[in-house]
Amino acid sequence: MPDKRKSAVPNTTDRRMNKPQGPASFKPSEVVRTGTGREAAAAQQANTSHQLATFEAAMKLFHARKLKDARELFAIAINGPERDVAQRAKLHMAMCDRRLEKPPVELGSAEDYYNYGIALINTRNFSEARSHLERGVEIAPKADHIHYALALARALGGDSAAAFESLKRAIELEPRNRAIARQDADFAPVANQPPFDALLYPEKKGW
Repeated sequence: MPDKRKSAVPNTTDRRMNKPQGPASFKPSEVVRTGTGREAAAAQQANTSHQLATFEAAMKLFHARKLKDARELFAIAINGPERDVAQRAKLHMAMCDRRLEKPPVELGSAEDYYNYGIALINTRNFSEARSHLERGVEIAPKADHIHYALALARALGGDSAAAFESLKRAIELEPRNRAIARQDADFAPVANQPPFDALLYPEKKGW
């Protein structure tokens, strides 16, 4: 007659099959800490919950077009225990990479740098606009319109001293730039402040 007590003996073979086979198969989510099976299950559930929360937070950033921050969270979610979530995180991270890639801008002439600089000013990227316009001035030092645009980028970027020098040079090269600057709303915050006031309104006494 079979001994029914043998059915209560744990299956040690199954336990060995679940043991990691070396560094290549190691994953943080698969670590079984010492303690009861209930503690291990709780740890697994915590890892899963953290992975899901991280993925959901990444998706919110993704839809808000904060791709760099979203990508960082997707990279964390990839290492969680849920394979389906990890796969979706991997796909979205690749999407972030593609959208974050900027095609190289090929600029050659001073006008190329001027046009690109103006486009950057329109997107309120004053720092990058300034660097491109400075390059344009280097190529064409007598191009008054590039000096004027550079003055604008510097003024909007908060560098009033450098903006004054660029605007002064633009007016020296083309006096009509004085009248243009007077009507330019972007110069309005500094137009009546020294030294811009004397540059733009030299006919007024007392300045």
